[in-house]
Amino acid sequence: MHDVEALIKDHIEHQTRGTPGRSKLKHLVPSVGTFFTPLLLEAAFKFQDDRRKISSRRFVPPSFNDIRLTLNSAQLMSLARNGSIDLVTFDGDVTLYDDGESLTDENPAIPRILKLLRQGTHIGIVTAAGYTDGAKYYERLHGLLDAVANAITEEEVEDPKIIILGGESNYLFEFDVHAESFLKYIPRKTWMLDEMRSWQEEDIQSLLDVAEGALRECIDNMQLSAQIFRKDRAVGIIPVTGPGKEKFSREQLEETVLVTQQVLDLSIPGKKVPFCAFNGGNDVFVDIGDKSWGVLSCQRYLGGIEGSKTLHVGDQFLSAGANDFKARLACTTAWIASPAETVALLDELHLHSEK
Repeated sequence: MHDVEALIKDHIEHQTRGTPGRSKLKHLVPSVGTFFTPLLLEAAFKFQDDRRKISSRRFVPPSFNDIRLTLNSAQLMSLARNGSIDLVTFDGDVTLYDDGESLTDENPAIPRILKLLRQGTHIGIVTAAGYTDGAKYYERLHGLLDAVANAITEEEVEDPKIIILGGESNYLFEFDVHAESFLKYIPRKTWMLDEMRSWQEEDIQSLLDVAEGALRECIDNMQLSAQIFRKDRAVGIIPVTGPGKEKFSREQLEETVLVTQQVLDLSIPGKKVPFCAFNGGNDVFVDIGDKSWGVLSCQRYLGGIEGSKTLHVGDQFLSAGANDFKARLACTTAWIASPAETVALLDELHLHSEK
């Protein structure tokens, strides 16, 4: 761990000089990307080893989860050592609440998020759920929004910054205690990045047309009991409603994602407009943009927060059909596997920050 930590530090030094291709790590792992902070891997391993007894096991080698949690700890330790975290963004389903559920009043993540707000950290929810009506987001996040409103009334927190960016990077709402459902819609033209303004509506609709065709082909080829669901900035397949509604298999969902991804990659509009094809658990959707654009938009809207001062927490980081994966291009990340892990992650973040 000490040696890998040194390789990452060397890579960051080359990034700073504008020569990342010359780092030792780049030669060993040509696909390695950008690091926003060093990773304190040696200290993180000792921290996780104390909890998971990795080095004490005789027959069970270090697992994928051991490595994932060690990397999370290394990132949290580095963020805490470098000072305050200005922005924490969260995925919704499986990160803050169980798949298909909502953020209710008793959710244990809420007091942890309130603590971040009291410390001056901004909060963002960057989710695939795309709505133009704030009431829809209130249904999913009412526990947190009610808790923040109550905290303002009790003067426990002052001027908290909470934003919701839905449809990956398409619909922005900001917390407003005086607004209906505590959410104020922010027109797209006021927060879009300059690069996003170059996305032509004609190309967007053409991309969604191509995606819809690929999805229909998957429905036919695999005889899925599914229907097309199209929005202004997304298209996907969902199970046919009614008694005995089909639960798609993981293999069917991943096949649909990979087929659609390939068709779009080879298409003309797919070369003009960024998109994200992802497995939603029992549906597949293609959104315009992706979570890298979503996080970058949050950073800019909140005053130009740097990637090294931002943490994105999500559950989908596998490269195939995972929509949190692209957030790595915008900021530091933590990979969790359940809402309970998110709570533990926030407790660990507070622990390292207090040292």
